[in-house]
Amino acid sequence: MDDSRPGRATPPLRSSAALLTRITSRLAARHGRSFSKQTVERYVQECAAVLAGRASVPLHLPLLVERFADQRLGALARGLGLSPKPVPEVLFVCTENAGRSQLAAALMRHRAKGAVRVMTAGSDPAAGIAPVVVRLLAEQDLDTGEEFPKPLTPEVVTAADVVVTLGCGDACPVRPGRRYLDWDLPDLSGLDIESARSVRDALQSRIDLLTQELLSASLSQH
Repeated sequence: MDDSRPGRATPPLRSSAALLTRITSRLAARHGRSFSKQTVERYVQECAAVLAGRASVPLHLPLLVERFADQRLGALARGLGLSPKPVPEVLFVCTENAGRSQLAAALMRHRAKGAVRVMTAGSDPAAGIAPVVVRLLAEQDLDTGEEFPKPLTPEVVTAADVVVTLGCGDACPVRPGRRYLDWDLPDLSGLDIESARSVRDALQSRIDLLTQELLSASLSQH
């Protein structure tokens, strides 16, 4: 039985070496063409330390560690040219990775329908996605999928073609060859629902334009 499935209570990672070993084995099999098992193990251990060090930790923390390490390794491989990069990639960054960046990511995934890879990160991630984001997406029959607040790391910036910042200031590192956009929209925290819907609609308009631009550029290159 898989101890890391969502919702299942697991012991703290500091006492769960066997869980981390299983996570490492799975990810080493998945990323073996790009990285050694030692590299994968280092990423798993680092992701576990980062997520376990937060103030509030879900009981299914091992699942989040596996997703976080998987995302970082995949982004690193694509950024270094070690694995294919079939579609353009957009990274949304805000402070807590719980509000605007999650909302924008869900809207773009729906709009692009797999033709753009969408990633998110935060300069100071929160413990969970803001309830207002869940409500705003539910109103359009959408959700955040398997997303969760996670810290900004160099790998996802390196893999991104476009980095969209939403109120995180200078926290995002600058990498040559990336396009940076700063969308100055209000923080969802503390807004009434009508104002929050206005932010969602403003994001949707910008996402529609950016998605169309990326898809048009992608078609012209083929």
